[in-house]
Amino acid sequence: MEIKNLDKTYNPQEFEKRIYDYWMEKEYFKAEVNPDKEPFTIVLPPPNITGQLHMGHALDHTLQDILIRYKRMQGYETLWLPGTDHASIATEVKVVEKILEEEGKTKEEIGRDEFLKRAWAWKEEYGGRIVEQMKKLGNSCDWSKERFTMDEGCNKAVTEVFVKLYEKGYIYRGNRLINWCPDCKTSLSDAEVEHEEKGGYFWHIKYPVKDSDEYLEIATTRPETMLGDTAVAVHPEDERYAHLVGKTLILPIVEREIPIIADEYVDKEFGTGAVKITPAHDPNDFEVGLRHNLEQITVMDDEAKMNEHAGKYKGMDRYECRKALVKDLEDAGYLVKVKEHQHNVGVCYRCSTVVEPRLSDQWFVKMEELAKPAIEAVKKGKTKFIPERFNKIYFHWLENIKDWCISRQLWWGHRIPAYYCEDCGEIIVSRTAPELCSKCNSSKLKQDEDVLDTWFSSALWPFSTLGWPEETKELKYFYPTDVLVTGYDIIFFWVVRMMFSGIEQMGDIPFKYVFVHGLVRDSQGRKMSKSLGNGIDPLDIINQYGADALRMTLATGNSPGNDMRFYIERVESNRNFANKLWNATRFVLMNLNQDTFDKAECEKHFTLADKWILSRMNQVAKEVTDNLDKFELGMAVQKVYDFIWSEYCDWYIELVKPRLYGEETDTKHAALYTLTYVLENMLKLLHPFMPFITEEIWKHLPTTKEDSVMIAPWPKYDPSYSFVQEEKNMEIIMDAIRSVRNIRAEMNVVPSKKAKVIIVASDEAYDAIDMGKDYFITLASATEVVLQKEKKDIPEDAMSAVVAGAEIFLPLDELVDFEKEIERLEKEKEKLEKELKRVNGKLSNKGFLEKAPAKVIEEEKNKQANYQSMMDKVIERLEGMKKKIK
Repeated sequence: MEIKNLDKTYNPQEFEKRIYDYWMEKEYFKAEVNPDKEPFTIVLPPPNITGQLHMGHALDHTLQDILIRYKRMQGYETLWLPGTDHASIATEVKVVEKILEEEGKTKEEIGRDEFLKRAWAWKEEYGGRIVEQMKKLGNSCDWSKERFTMDEGCNKAVTEVFVKLYEKGYIYRGNRLINWCPDCKTSLSDAEVEHEEKGGYFWHIKYPVKDSDEYLEIATTRPETMLGDTAVAVHPEDERYAHLVGKTLILPIVEREIPIIADEYVDKEFGTGAVKITPAHDPNDFEVGLRHNLEQITVMDDEAKMNEHAGKYKGMDRYECRKALVKDLEDAGYLVKVKEHQHNVGVCYRCSTVVEPRLSDQWFVKMEELAKPAIEAVKKGKTKFIPERFNKIYFHWLENIKDWCISRQLWWGHRIPAYYCEDCGEIIVSRTAPELCSKCNSSKLKQDEDVLDTWFSSALWPFSTLGWPEETKELKYFYPTDVLVTGYDIIFFWVVRMMFSGIEQMGDIPFKYVFVHGLVRDSQGRKMSKSLGNGIDPLDIINQYGADALRMTLATGNSPGNDMRFYIERVESNRNFANKLWNATRFVLMNLNQDTFDKAECEKHFTLADKWILSRMNQVAKEVTDNLDKFELGMAVQKVYDFIWSEYCDWYIELVKPRLYGEETDTKHAALYTLTYVLENMLKLLHPFMPFITEEIWKHLPTTKEDSVMIAPWPKYDPSYSFVQEEKNMEIIMDAIRSVRNIRAEMNVVPSKKAKVIIVASDEAYDAIDMGKDYFITLASATEVVLQKEKKDIPEDAMSAVVAGAEIFLPLDELVDFEKEIERLEKEKEKLEKELKRVNGKLSNKGFLEKAPAKVIEEEKNKQANYQSMMDKVIERLEGMKKKIK
């Protein structure tokens, strides 16, 4: 039988694509409706077609793939359903920029139909790019079920939900205050507005009381909006202003009369206790305006430029107007004072432009009733957050939720299925375009120009992707899904909306667990961003180090809900780990000359080392399974890593080498059986984390039964391979060997120099060490092991160490050539004297101490202390050595 060895060098670039193509060819990722198997489903959070795989995607996808591969090996019918998102705002901006750059035209100049053709062409060109990048990472998605949020099926689902919610009274059209992005020129939901701490000012302005010498002092951070003021409010119980309620103020500069009203919205303890009310430009003022039937005056257009209601400021940008208005207020004597002020400013989540509250006709979803069952589902534990602390964000968002503005003034997206009769004004919401008006029979019908918020279609993702509104067999089998893996930054963007949509449309939760992870930050803990220039392209990492090293880095040290820092040194370390596993496998294959073993026969000849490694393998499999079931992926992979690197490679392989090179066939077979059995199980445990190298090695092992490690059964705890006492015994031996190695390292003894080891042990440790005496010869450079129960005949100059149940002694005269060691120490002393002279000279130099920065002086003092400490140790060793020669 010929054993095909691995290449001499671990080179992931040589096999990763070949391995992925093999998986695709074999259709290992494909999921079918199988009544004989339990399903396990994850829907991939669809990345935008505008984008490229970034480190956040890489983390998100790695965690999902780990879970999917683990469950696949456990025998579940696993579906990881992939797809991409049309991303209305982001894609439209990209396409508009491209048209402007290439043709110098706006989208309005080329028209809606032509623009949409270009947008679809963009999708075809760039939409598949990110999919190919996902494959490079190793995503084991069922690509045959790939979806796009604007494909025909998803579009049908979106229309169905809109119509159903409208018919139930949950969707309505209204003139309300919304968040407006002047750059993207579209409305935004509250979730699409990010808040940034920015420096600003409070401008204190006098509002004169009509026909009086009195005035109210108003403080505002946005003086340009005062042009739209329609009242000033005070608290009903504020005695300072009680006599003024009902009177009229003269709005400065504008000279318009506005009333003084009383409303409990005002905090009488804050500021002056008098608040300007601008219903068309502030959400709180809007509510006050409704209560008091105030006029709503919009003073800006959709580009945040002042309109005809702004008088002489018409045409100015909002900030230009602010500057001019403040000067006019100052010149006219209305400006009292200006105070610096730090405050939260809402910005567009896409372009970071400061958002402007604006009165507008938009479509909304009533949220109060829809939110209630979504809150209950988590309270009752039907859906669980991992970690549980993220319940608070979820509840806070839903319990304080406002109606959701779902219309966007864009062309790319799901067009709203509402039609307006141009003759009678009737609004018809329909699944298909109506031919006649249901009220007046007119044929003059026009569809709403707006599209739906991207998150409206994303909210349906767990069931629209499975064929809903059709009752497909996939929908019945795979819904509800099992786990949603997502970052904490989109809990309210997406998770909340999927929850209430799934419960409303399907009558059941969309997923059983929400596994929340943190952000990937740079090595300094900063968020990766274009502005900082600290982003790291995962594809560059894959091309240089391989996908496995990147995946291992993202999984290691990862704990649910917490951010992680990305260090390139960790990637290098994980590539080294892969290399160590590669070389360990090469060692096994070079010694292997058979593809089957008589298990029962091999078990008769198990040594202490065999039983120890098998028992440890057994325990690690149990613990890793437990960790993965609890979503403790970082803990799981660390245990696999430590077992492979330390216990298998550093210890077991070294322990069995003499048996492999010896003539004794039975013990050699037992060693080879154990080596391959443990290696196979290690590959299974490591596979979800490092799928490529585990597959490549698996294919080279002649002992494996399955064609792929991906479809091999997950390791289960085997009571027959639990050797508790042997584990304890081996730990005692390993501790003793480590102590011997530490003594030798401390004495700078070369590995080739062998010496006697004397061990004084208690009864339990005595028996254990007696069984493993030979291991000291192999791993501790011992010429012999003298084992005794009493401390007698120990050389005076012996170096010693203490471990549990035993004391270890190494005779010094066998370890050290005293004359050579004295020579070495003298040279070391001479070197340290020079360093101390240099640093002492610096620190006694008055000029240096006066001119050098405090940090540099502190560094020199630390060097001085270190050199002195080293010198003391060298002198102590020298004196000891010289005594030995006398």
